[in-house]
Amino acid sequence: MRIFRQYLIILMLSTLLVGQSNVGTTAASFLDIGIGARSLSMGGAFTAVANDATALYWNPAGIANIQRPATHFYYTPWFVGIDFTHSAAVIPMGRAGAIGLSITSISMDEMKVRTIQAPEGTGELFEVSNLALATSYAKKLTDRFSFGLNIKLVQEKIWHMNANIIATDIGCLFVTKNKGIRIGMSISNFGNKMKLDGYDTERDFDIDETIFGNNDKLDSHLDTQGWLLPLIFRFGVSREIIDNKMHKLTLASDAIHPNNNYEYINLGVEYTFMGIGSVRAGQSYIFLEEHEDKDKREELSNQFTIGIGVNYKIPRGPRIQIDYVHRDFGVIQNIGGYSMNISF
Repeated sequence: MRIFRQYLIILMLSTLLVGQSNVGTTAASFLDIGIGARSLSMGGAFTAVANDATALYWNPAGIANIQRPATHFYYTPWFVGIDFTHSAAVIPMGRAGAIGLSITSISMDEMKVRTIQAPEGTGELFEVSNLALATSYAKKLTDRFSFGLNIKLVQEKIWHMNANIIATDIGCLFVTKNKGIRIGMSISNFGNKMKLDGYDTERDFDIDETIFGNNDKLDSHLDTQGWLLPLIFRFGVSREIIDNKMHKLTLASDAIHPNNNYEYINLGVEYTFMGIGSVRAGQSYIFLEEHEDKDKREELSNQFTIGIGVNYKIPRGPRIQIDYVHRDFGVIQNIGGYSMNISF
């Protein structure tokens, strides 16, 4: 318990070092997009639940409690023709802990290169892609407290330019003596600044245009500005209100502190019947506010999520869980997502 309190203090103090309302000032914004139809159906309130392979994203400490090898696949068609996918695998190693691997990617169709001189296109095409590849380790330090760590390579690429950086996620999970109460915390995307580099920054440079006959085509390049990653601190509590062979009801809540926005709360509920079918609902971004100017704030509309899941154990085979989430983004559009978990 002493270790838990010390870790809590460190995490809370670290959030005081980041900004409060820096909307749109971080790189690799795709790291903000949650993964997993089940967890997103619960409004993203999953830090303290974290009991399947999606814990690699929400709270890596959760994989320490996974008993069998598991895989997870998630796909959602994002805005403006973007495809978002996530894959993960977890291998438990008994008392030695558990290891995991996850891949998150964003891709889209090629687009025309347009310039002021050729607004309809130059005849060239360019593409944009993002990738995060993470390796994970988690271990139970006591029978109630577990700790987890992700080390990941984050890459952004647009045409001839790309940016790469190594980042870290850390998390912990504590199960209280009161049955069903879990407390989880995590910090995601801790790393240095990220900046683009590549062919498009190369320029020919004349060191002195007033001198005739000198080399006016010296090799040089433009230096781009670095941007922080979207650092996210999560604190979550969950409890299983009902837990028997017929019914299971789980309530969860997360408090979120990002470095590129204001604090908000996620709430979620999951009901499972006979371990086969599940119905879920959640509310995200509660109390999130956006500054229009120094004297006025406009409260953003909350995001409502719903979802369903089916869990089936193949005789003498793996257990397969298929989930669906529906997310309401208000005036923008509604988005669905699909997940499949396989436990061997």
